[in-house]
Amino acid sequence: MIPPVLTVPGDSALVLGQPHGATALGDVEESLNARGRAVADTDWHIPALYDGLAPDATVIRAGFSRYVLDVNRDPSGASLYPGQNTTGLCPVIDFEGEPIYREGREPDEAEIERRRQQVHAPYHAAMEAQIARVRAQNGAAVLYDCHSIRGDLPFLFEGRLPDLNIGTNGGASCAPEITAILEEWRGEAEAAGFTTVMNGRFKGGWTTRHYGRPEEGVHAVQMEIVQGTYMEETPPWTYDSDRAAKLRPLLQALLTRLKTTGAGAAAN
Repeated sequence: MIPPVLTVPGDSALVLGQPHGATALGDVEESLNARGRAVADTDWHIPALYDGLAPDATVIRAGFSRYVLDVNRDPSGASLYPGQNTTGLCPVIDFEGEPIYREGREPDEAEIERRRQQVHAPYHAAMEAQIARVRAQNGAAVLYDCHSIRGDLPFLFEGRLPDLNIGTNGGASCAPEITAILEEWRGEAEAAGFTTVMNGRFKGGWTTRHYGRPEEGVHAVQMEIVQGTYMEETPPWTYDSDRAAKLRPLLQALLTRLKTTGAGAAAN
Protein backbone atom coordinates (compact mmCIF):
# COMPACT_ATOMS: atom_id res chain seq x y z
CA MET A 1 0.00 0.00 0.00
CA ILE A 2 1.31 3.47 -0.89
CA PRO A 3 1.51 5.73 2.18
CA PRO A 4 -0.44 8.98 1.66
CA VAL A 5 2.28 11.05 3.35
CA LEU A 6 5.94 10.77 4.30
CA THR A 7 7.12 12.80 7.29
CA VAL A 8 10.75 13.43 8.21
CA PRO A 9 10.86 15.40 11.49
CA GLY A 10 13.53 18.05 12.00
CA ASP A 11 14.60 20.30 14.85
CA SER A 12 14.59 23.76 13.27
CA ALA A 13 11.74 26.23 12.75
CA LEU A 14 11.57 25.31 9.06
CA VAL A 15 8.95 22.98 7.56
CA LEU A 16 9.24 22.00 3.90
CA GLY A 17 5.95 20.98 2.28
CA GLN A 18 6.29 18.89 -0.89
CA PRO A 19 2.72 18.24 -2.07
CA HIS A 20 3.14 17.52 -5.77
CA GLY A 21 6.37 15.56 -6.28
CA ALA A 22 4.91 12.04 -6.26
CA THR A 23 3.75 10.10 -9.32
CA ALA A 24 1.92 7.18 -7.65
CA LEU A 25 -1.66 6.74 -8.84
CA GLY A 26 -2.80 3.68 -6.89
CA ASP A 27 -6.17 2.28 -7.92
CA VAL A 28 -7.02 5.52 -9.75
CA GLU A 29 -4.67 4.60 -12.61
CA GLU A 30 -7.16 2.30 -14.35
CA SER A 31 -9.64 5.18 -14.73
CA LEU A 32 -7.14 7.55 -16.34
CA ASN A 33 -6.44 7.94 -20.03
CA ALA A 34 -2.93 8.05 -21.49
CA ARG A 35 -2.52 11.75 -20.63
CA GLY A 36 -3.51 11.10 -17.05
CA ARG A 37 -1.18 8.14 -16.65
CA ALA A 38 1.70 10.32 -17.93
CA VAL A 39 1.30 12.59 -14.84
CA ALA A 40 2.89 15.48 -16.76
CA ASP A 41 1.87 18.05 -14.13
CA THR A 42 4.10 16.53 -11.47
CA ASP A 43 6.47 18.90 -9.63
CA TRP A 44 9.35 16.86 -11.00
CA HIS A 45 12.52 16.26 -8.94
CA ILE A 46 11.54 18.53 -6.06
CA PRO A 47 13.09 16.18 -3.44
CA ALA A 48 16.36 16.13 -5.42
CA LEU A 49 16.39 19.90 -5.91
CA TYR A 50 16.03 20.56 -2.16
CA ASP A 51 18.04 17.59 -0.93
CA GLY A 52 20.52 18.66 1.74
CA LEU A 53 19.71 22.37 1.56
CA ALA A 54 18.11 22.44 5.01
CA PRO A 55 19.07 19.20 6.77
CA ASP A 56 17.46 20.22 10.06
CA ALA A 57 14.09 21.06 8.46
CA THR A 58 10.96 18.96 8.82
CA VAL A 59 9.82 17.53 5.47
CA ILE A 60 6.21 16.60 4.69
CA ARG A 61 5.83 14.91 1.32
CA ALA A 62 2.64 13.65 -0.33
CA GLY A 63 2.79 10.02 -1.46
CA PHE A 64 0.28 10.27 -4.30
CA SER A 65 0.14 12.20 -7.56
CA ARG A 66 -1.91 15.37 -7.61
CA TYR A 67 -4.09 13.58 -10.18
CA VAL A 68 -5.41 11.35 -7.37
CA LEU A 69 -6.24 14.37 -5.21
CA ASP A 70 -4.54 17.74 -4.91
CA VAL A 71 -3.57 18.31 -1.29
CA ASN A 72 -2.85 21.98 -2.05
CA ARG A 73 -6.50 22.69 -2.80
CA ASP A 74 -9.35 23.67 -0.51
CA PRO A 75 -10.96 20.41 0.68
CA SER A 76 -14.37 22.00 0.07
CA GLY A 77 -13.55 22.21 -3.64
CA ALA A 78 -13.73 26.03 -3.72
CA SER A 79 -11.49 27.62 -6.34
CA LEU A 80 -8.31 29.33 -5.18
CA TYR A 81 -8.33 31.61 -8.22
CA PRO A 82 -11.95 32.51 -9.08
CA GLY A 83 -12.37 33.57 -12.68
CA GLN A 84 -9.05 32.07 -13.79
CA ASN A 85 -8.32 28.72 -15.38
CA THR A 86 -6.96 26.28 -12.83
CA THR A 87 -7.22 22.64 -11.78
CA GLY A 88 -9.31 21.60 -8.81
CA LEU A 89 -9.27 19.41 -5.75
CA CYS A 90 -9.75 16.28 -7.83
CA PRO A 91 -8.48 17.29 -11.28
CA VAL A 92 -10.27 16.02 -14.36
CA ILE A 93 -8.17 18.10 -16.76
CA ASP A 94 -4.44 18.79 -16.92
CA PHE A 95 -2.51 22.06 -17.11
CA GLU A 96 -3.22 22.24 -20.83
CA GLY A 97 -6.97 21.95 -20.29
CA GLU A 98 -7.13 18.41 -21.66
CA PRO A 99 -9.10 15.54 -20.04
CA ILE A 100 -7.08 13.07 -17.99
CA TYR A 101 -9.83 10.46 -17.49
CA ARG A 102 -11.20 7.80 -19.79
CA GLU A 103 -14.65 8.75 -21.00
CA GLY A 104 -17.25 8.10 -18.31
CA ARG A 105 -14.67 7.30 -15.62
CA GLU A 106 -14.48 10.72 -13.96
CA PRO A 107 -14.85 10.54 -10.15
CA ASP A 108 -18.26 11.22 -8.62
CA GLU A 109 -18.80 12.91 -5.26
CA ALA A 110 -18.54 9.65 -3.32
CA GLU A 111 -15.22 8.84 -4.97
CA ILE A 112 -13.89 12.35 -4.35
CA GLU A 113 -14.85 12.02 -0.68
CA ARG A 114 -13.06 8.65 -0.48
CA ARG A 115 -9.89 10.24 -1.82
CA ARG A 116 -10.30 13.25 0.43
CA GLN A 117 -10.30 10.96 3.47
CA GLN A 118 -7.47 8.73 2.22
CA VAL A 119 -5.12 11.40 0.82
CA HIS A 120 -5.99 14.99 1.80
CA ALA A 121 -6.90 14.32 5.44
CA PRO A 122 -3.75 12.39 6.44
CA TYR A 123 -1.45 14.81 4.63
CA HIS A 124 -2.87 17.77 6.49
CA ALA A 125 -3.09 15.90 9.78
CA ALA A 126 0.68 15.38 9.46
CA MET A 127 1.17 19.03 8.49
CA GLU A 128 -0.87 20.28 11.47
CA ALA A 129 0.97 18.01 13.89
CA GLN A 130 4.45 18.92 12.66
CA ILE A 131 3.78 22.65 12.57
CA ALA A 132 2.49 22.47 16.15
CA ARG A 133 5.55 20.49 17.24
CA VAL A 134 8.01 22.80 15.48
CA ARG A 135 6.32 25.91 16.85
CA ALA A 136 6.39 24.52 20.39
CA GLN A 137 10.10 23.73 20.05
CA ASN A 138 11.20 26.94 18.38
CA GLY A 139 8.64 29.56 19.35
CA ALA A 140 7.53 29.90 15.71
CA ALA A 141 7.30 27.86 12.53
CA VAL A 142 8.03 28.77 8.91
CA LEU A 143 6.26 26.60 6.33
CA TYR A 144 7.97 26.79 2.95
CA ASP A 145 5.85 25.02 0.33
CA CYS A 146 8.02 23.63 -2.49
CA HIS A 147 6.54 23.70 -6.00
CA SER A 148 7.61 23.72 -9.64
CA ILE A 149 5.85 24.08 -12.97
CA ARG A 150 6.50 24.37 -16.69
CA GLY A 151 7.15 27.94 -17.70
CA ASP A 152 4.79 28.05 -20.69
CA LEU A 153 1.20 26.93 -20.07
CA PRO A 154 -1.21 29.15 -22.04
CA PHE A 155 -4.25 27.48 -20.46
CA LEU A 156 -3.16 28.79 -17.04
CA PHE A 157 -1.35 32.05 -17.80
CA GLU A 158 -0.19 34.32 -20.61
CA GLY A 159 3.45 34.44 -21.62
CA ARG A 160 6.29 32.75 -19.76
CA LEU A 161 6.37 32.75 -15.98
CA PRO A 162 9.23 34.38 -14.10
CA ASP A 163 11.74 31.79 -12.92
CA LEU A 164 10.94 32.18 -9.22
CA ASN A 165 7.36 32.87 -8.14
CA ILE A 166 6.92 33.66 -4.44
CA GLY A 167 3.47 33.61 -2.84
CA THR A 168 2.53 35.00 0.55
CA ASN A 169 -1.19 35.51 -0.04
CA GLY A 170 -0.58 39.19 -0.63
CA GLY A 171 1.56 39.44 2.49
CA ALA A 172 -1.07 37.95 4.80
CA SER A 173 0.58 34.56 5.36
CA CYS A 174 3.82 35.76 7.01
CA ALA A 175 5.23 38.51 9.21
CA PRO A 176 6.86 41.66 7.77
CA GLU A 177 10.28 40.31 8.81
CA ILE A 178 9.75 37.33 6.49
CA THR A 179 8.56 39.55 3.65
CA ALA A 180 11.69 41.68 4.04
CA ILE A 181 13.90 38.58 3.75
CA LEU A 182 12.04 37.51 0.60
CA GLU A 183 12.37 40.92 -1.02
CA GLU A 184 16.09 41.12 -0.25
CA TRP A 185 16.57 37.61 -1.63
CA ARG A 186 14.70 38.47 -4.82
CA GLY A 187 17.32 41.12 -5.55
CA GLU A 188 20.10 38.59 -5.08
CA ALA A 189 18.36 36.05 -7.31
CA GLU A 190 17.88 38.61 -10.07
CA ALA A 191 21.53 39.65 -9.80
CA ALA A 192 22.36 35.97 -10.36
CA GLY A 193 20.33 35.95 -13.59
CA PHE A 194 16.94 34.66 -12.44
CA THR A 195 13.65 36.49 -12.92
CA THR A 196 11.34 36.76 -9.91
CA VAL A 197 7.91 37.96 -8.82
CA MET A 198 6.10 38.25 -5.50
CA ASN A 199 2.37 37.43 -5.39
CA GLY A 200 2.02 37.31 -9.17
CA ARG A 201 0.03 34.54 -10.87
CA PHE A 202 0.72 32.27 -7.89
CA LYS A 203 -0.11 33.88 -4.55
CA GLY A 204 0.03 30.64 -2.61
CA GLY A 205 -2.25 27.63 -2.62
CA TRP A 206 -4.55 26.36 0.11
CA THR A 207 -1.63 25.24 2.24
CA THR A 208 -0.07 28.72 2.33
CA ARG A 209 -3.39 30.44 2.93
CA HIS A 210 -4.63 27.95 5.52
CA TYR A 211 -1.51 27.65 7.67
CA GLY A 212 -0.12 31.17 7.37
CA ARG A 213 -1.09 32.67 10.72
CA PRO A 214 1.70 35.09 11.58
CA GLU A 215 -0.21 36.43 14.57
CA GLU A 216 0.14 32.91 16.04
CA GLY A 217 3.79 32.52 15.08
CA VAL A 218 3.15 30.38 11.99
CA HIS A 219 4.48 31.86 8.74
CA ALA A 220 3.86 30.36 5.29
CA VAL A 221 5.51 30.96 1.92
CA GLN A 222 5.00 29.22 -1.42
CA MET A 223 7.83 28.96 -3.93
CA GLU A 224 6.81 28.07 -7.48
CA ILE A 225 9.92 27.45 -9.58
CA VAL A 226 9.91 27.27 -13.37
CA GLN A 227 11.19 23.80 -14.15
CA GLY A 228 13.51 24.95 -16.90
CA THR A 229 15.79 26.40 -14.23
CA TYR A 230 16.83 22.91 -13.10
CA MET A 231 15.53 20.31 -15.59
CA GLU A 232 14.18 19.65 -19.07
CA GLU A 233 10.56 20.77 -19.39
CA THR A 234 9.68 17.99 -21.83
CA PRO A 235 9.44 14.18 -21.37
CA PRO A 236 11.25 12.32 -19.94
CA TRP A 237 11.60 15.32 -17.61
CA THR A 238 15.33 14.91 -17.04
CA TYR A 239 17.00 16.55 -14.04
CA ASP A 240 19.86 18.83 -15.11
CA SER A 241 22.55 18.92 -12.42
CA ASP A 242 24.39 21.82 -14.05
CA ARG A 243 21.31 24.04 -14.09
CA ALA A 244 20.36 22.97 -10.58
CA ALA A 245 23.87 23.80 -9.34
CA LYS A 246 23.23 27.47 -10.16
CA LEU A 247 19.91 27.54 -8.33
CA ARG A 248 20.55 25.39 -5.26
CA PRO A 249 22.91 27.80 -3.45
CA LEU A 250 20.33 30.57 -3.78
CA LEU A 251 17.62 28.33 -2.38
CA GLN A 252 19.88 27.24 0.45
CA ALA A 253 20.63 30.85 1.36
CA LEU A 254 16.91 31.65 1.45
CA LEU A 255 16.02 28.63 3.58
CA THR A 256 18.78 29.45 6.05
CA ARG A 257 17.52 33.01 6.45
CA LEU A 258 13.91 31.96 6.75
CA LYS A 259 14.82 29.44 9.43
CA THR A 260 16.79 31.99 11.42
CA THR A 261 14.33 34.84 10.99
CA GLY A 262 11.35 32.59 11.60
CA ALA A 263 12.75 31.34 14.89
CA GLY A 264 12.85 34.97 16.06
CA ALA A 265 9.48 35.96 14.60
CA ALA A 266 7.30 34.85 17.48
CA ALA A 267 3.61 35.63 17.61
CA ASN A 268 2.85 39.34 17.74
